[in-house]
Amino acid sequence: MTAERDLDALLSNMKPEILDGVFAFCSLAPGASIPAGISPMLTFREREGTTLVVLQQEAERAGLHHECPSRLITLTVNSALDAVGFLAAVTARLAEAGISVNAVSAFHHDHLFVPVDRADEAMALLHDGFMPKRD
Repeated sequence: MTAERDLDALLSNMKPEILDGVFAFCSLAPGASIPAGISPMLTFREREGTTLVVLQQEAERAGLHHECPSRLITLTVNSALDAVGFLAAVTARLAEAGISVNAVSAFHHDHLFVPVDRADEAMALLHDGFMPKRD
């Protein structure tokens, strides 16, 4: 399947899906190992430490400090890694509604972590008639 680059096609075909579970952001000290029993959805190493995004219940079971309980929305369109403006348009739409978002681009799709209490609102904004404001 060819990855899509056209902004209008991306926006009209993004078909957002919300995944089950509540995810949380954790930080491990530099060089620390990921605790047993943790299966991160996302791992990212920074100078200050390793960020893990895991199911909140896994973080709690492992005794990890966690923040930002979020729901995960996947934009199911096969977006090209070099597509221009897609996440900018999507996150701007959510920002207009005052919804924070932590966006992640993976090889096939883009993913949005949104606050648990705003997830339904975010889905509604992304589902129905989303069209970018183009000049």
